[in-house]
Amino acid sequence: MNSEARWVMLSDGGRPTEDIYFLESAAPDLRQQGATINRVTASRSLGAALAHGRTFLKRYAGANLLLCRSLSPGWLRWLERHRNAFGYIAYLIDDDIAAAANDPTLPAAYRQRMGRIVHLQPRLLMLSDEVVACSEQLAQRFVAQHGHVSVLTPPLIASLPNLEHFRLPPSAPTPWKIGFHGTRAHLTDLLYIAPALTAVQQGRSDTQLEIMLGKHTPAQLAGLPRVKTPDPLPWQAFRSYQASCRLHIGVAPLLETPFNQGKSFIKFLDITAMGGVGIYSNRYPYTEIVRHGENGLLVDDAPKAWQAGLIQLLDNPEATAKMAAQAARDAFAMGDPQIAAAFWRLRQGV
Repeated sequence: MNSEARWVMLSDGGRPTEDIYFLESAAPDLRQQGATINRVTASRSLGAALAHGRTFLKRYAGANLLLCRSLSPGWLRWLERHRNAFGYIAYLIDDDIAAAANDPTLPAAYRQRMGRIVHLQPRLLMLSDEVVACSEQLAQRFVAQHGHVSVLTPPLIASLPNLEHFRLPPSAPTPWKIGFHGTRAHLTDLLYIAPALTAVQQGRSDTQLEIMLGKHTPAQLAGLPRVKTPDPLPWQAFRSYQASCRLHIGVAPLLETPFNQGKSFIKFLDITAMGGVGIYSNRYPYTEIVRHGENGLLVDDAPKAWQAGLIQLLDNPEATAKMAAQAARDAFAMGDPQIAAAFWRLRQGV
């Protein structure tokens, strides 16, 4: 272990990705072993790189850098000029940016933002010693563009709750909570299973549905009985909410699209962090970690399959509670932050 190791997250604002894959997973262990770790916001304001670059160089020359998803054109030009002043540089990526830019089902503003990143990505790859992707399929997208591509699957940075909320079976006085906590990027996925959610909410009185899309929640779902549609939260507020929310069932639909093919199994960890059992699309990445009927359910795309999965979990509360317990054990093992710490520790002296 190099006690002089220094790391700098040169941040373009992608705080969730930065926290999950480094700052809140690996960094605490690396610090404990002597590494110095800093996060520096690479401001997008005009001339920021020129104004602050000299100070950055003075403080962090020789440090290892982490670049996450993107970097402003000004900072990118500055780093290209000063590349040799720094050590190892990793480009950390958790989405297929090119696929997102060309996916007509995604919000237009999001596609435009991804399109801007796509044009900068080749330069980010040129600067980097290694591309670190969140899944094997996403990594494969970069093999032809870079000679050193590795996979770091998502660590678990949330505490796992107890499962006391499974003590009572679902009933009208104590309904079980079904949750969708995906972003607008998965609105089309949610709409596809809307008939299943509608059937359950209209046909039963022992469920509550939470969809964290606020005003973007589809009207046909927002108007159902016992539905809550809280607004999406900023990252730190969401982490606090996640720590206090108790979920019985989480739904994670993922249709077969180029954008979705690059996804990680982060939703397995998110659902488990809220104490829930997940119903997942029967495809990669969930087929890599979900054992049907043991730590969650894998279902086909048909809404009837999603409805059957929901009913199975609701009608068999004891079996569902056992699945939740197994999911927690699996999340704890596969998401162990020590895995991330070991990954980055190997790169400190590169």
